[in-house]
Amino acid sequence: MEHLHDTERRGFASDNYAGAHPEVIAAVAAANGGHVGAYGEDPYTAALRERFAELFGAQAEVFPVFNGTGANVVGLQSLLTRWGGVIAPAIAHVNTDEGGAPEKVGGFKILPVASPDAKLTPDMIRAHAGSRGVHTIVPQAVSITQSTELGTLYTTSEIREIANAAHALGLAVHMDGARIANATAALGVPVREFTTDAGVDVLSFGGTKIGAMGAEAVVVLNPEAVTGIEFLRKNTMQLASKMRFVSAQLLALVTDDLWIRAGAQANAMAARLRKGIQDRMDDGSLTGVAFTQETQANGVFATLPPGVADVLRETVPFYDWNAATGEVRWLTSWDTEAADIDRFVGLIAKYCAARR
Repeated sequence: MEHLHDTERRGFASDNYAGAHPEVIAAVAAANGGHVGAYGEDPYTAALRERFAELFGAQAEVFPVFNGTGANVVGLQSLLTRWGGVIAPAIAHVNTDEGGAPEKVGGFKILPVASPDAKLTPDMIRAHAGSRGVHTIVPQAVSITQSTELGTLYTTSEIREIANAAHALGLAVHMDGARIANATAALGVPVREFTTDAGVDVLSFGGTKIGAMGAEAVVVLNPEAVTGIEFLRKNTMQLASKMRFVSAQLLALVTDDLWIRAGAQANAMAARLRKGIQDRMDDGSLTGVAFTQETQANGVFATLPPGVADVLRETVPFYDWNAATGEVRWLTSWDTEAADIDRFVGLIAKYCAARR
């Protein structure tokens, strides 16, 4: 097939815009040919189970799914009764960007909590826990995102404190790890340290944003906290028949720490973008830009002078985060290169200067 797109084009709209990592493509090709068992009864899924047990502990169980929304819905459903709800930051992906899937497909309600940095705290959880009886949804789980929608990170100690507070209230803990590779690379500690060992019960493990073609997983870290996850994956339409191809993608990512190396590259490019802008601001060659969040993973959030974002987007795609305030979001990917960053910084400076 001929290319239907410009293979040299780079942007900062989303890490979902990036292609699949060559090693993932190779893994899918290697899994092809011949007949193996369906629905997870294959050697690639078996190998994935072994690798995830190494990463998260012998008790960990992995359930590959198609996408992050499915991982979140299945994972959270397994922690809840039909009258249960989930405490989460108001800005969390499960609340704002799942198309209502938690409610429409999962049958449970997200209980949003205002949080300026997209992070929960034990005090926030305590303030929103409890029930007023049959007229309200009963909080039964807490969902945190690592890294968050604003590119911020929870430390291991913060997660442990959240888990301790939640468990003391009888609440389970779910982690949305759509960008867990970026978080693991940024924290520089084994992933088990801030998941299993910190008290997380269920994890949504993200692969697509870091180089998979379309592969995520629900990772049960505490089997005693979940019920019926095998059935939930099927009746939420997340059970792949030819699962070997989903598992092969994830297996490629977690072999030789490819996922962490890919996450580190994306993080490094975000840091380069922020520094490039800051350096120009410091020497006076760029004005009118202000950062709105810390850059802790692969996201840079900033405000631009009026009109600059629209002109920039004619060349390089990215999204407004808050059009009313001029805030934009720039996300770097596993395949972002230094030249992409340096060119973009130059364009920002050029168009900001033109608006003076």
